[in-house]
Amino acid sequence: MSHTAISRPRTVVSCTLLVIALCAGITACGSDGNPLSHRPYDAADQISFNAPLEGREKADPDKPLEVVAEDSDGRITDVTAHDAAGRYVAGELAADGRRWHSTSPLAANASYTVRVSTEDEDGAPGRKVLTFDTGKPTTQKRLDVTFGPKAGTYGVGQPITAELSRPVKDRSQRAVVERALKVSSMPATDGAWHWVDDKKLHYRPKDYWPAQATIQVRSNLEGIKIGDRVRGGKAKPLTINTADKVIAVTDAAAHQMTVYKNDEIVRQIPVTTGMPGYDTRNGVKVVLAKEGTVRMTSASIGASDFYDLIVHHSVRVTNSGEYVHAAPWSVGSQGYANVSHGCTGMSTENAAWFYENIREGDIVKVINSGGDSMPAFGNGFGDWNLEWKQWRTGSALTAGTPEGPTPADRARLRPQSA
Repeated sequence: MSHTAISRPRTVVSCTLLVIALCAGITACGSDGNPLSHRPYDAADQISFNAPLEGREKADPDKPLEVVAEDSDGRITDVTAHDAAGRYVAGELAADGRRWHSTSPLAANASYTVRVSTEDEDGAPGRKVLTFDTGKPTTQKRLDVTFGPKAGTYGVGQPITAELSRPVKDRSQRAVVERALKVSSMPATDGAWHWVDDKKLHYRPKDYWPAQATIQVRSNLEGIKIGDRVRGGKAKPLTINTADKVIAVTDAAAHQMTVYKNDEIVRQIPVTTGMPGYDTRNGVKVVLAKEGTVRMTSASIGASDFYDLIVHHSVRVTNSGEYVHAAPWSVGSQGYANVSHGCTGMSTENAAWFYENIREGDIVKVINSGGDSMPAFGNGFGDWNLEWKQWRTGSALTAGTPEGPTPADRARLRPQSA
């Protein structure tokens, strides 16, 4: 990397970092004797820069950024650095103002603006703005991100997903990735990412999304160094909306489903859930799909009693085959007994209403069943079954260890059906 001196000849010591020498000696005292009463002076003749300036040669993006006050009479008061995409470089300023260094990586093939604020021994402020470009990375591998679900309107329980093109195991590298994945909502709400495994993250708020919200997701990873020979690639941004807050609560012991819309009861439905041995899972499930007419067979779950049924108004809530659906064959038991193989059955009329008024991302919650609890991951979206404190332990940016499905979770993933 070449060295460029600005405004006056001086010797520059070779190094691998960006060095800005800020020398005291110019005061900005006005007639009132107050050094702060004048505009900041131009510190151009006090700065040396050992990287190419103003679009000449390209700087190495793998080298960190550093600002140093070389004269004992001057100090740095602030440094900001950002690229043309608006991505800021995080950094730390020493307590004595002698040195600022970056703590986040630079992007490759990017244009940066660095703003340095200083003050001299008399307290007079100095300012300088520098620009430079980074070149191509020496790293060759790329980590791409794909966000989900697809654009559209969902219920307030819909998690955001991020699928990575290659695994990320190191916690510090996970922090780089996670910090660059941005989620915002209007109305605003707090949320966090959770590492499900080495290649998948889920994002959810502390509570459900607000109704009628707009949620925007984007990645700032492009060109950013993540690990040895790995940099971030492009990612298509995502915008989804939420509809009304719809939550269906099934009390398996009372054999009744209560449907709430924006926290008001809109319908109570007699139901039947899983019989002993096929108990419906307790916990919060997110509607995965409205599948309509589905063929359900005993072979799909290994049931000893044979059945082969065409089932209508089917709403899927787990990957392994748990549905809310029409069950005209069990109307006599609905509201009185649990006779299904794990699904929640109701009359055709009620199922048609439920199918019409439910959407992907809405919440279906089961209580008072003899079944296991819905796992957080691995069988659909059980994300809301983790308390907020537990959820945050899955973030690389907060205390705790990233976690995925436990052996106990995986053991609960037996399929269920009609």
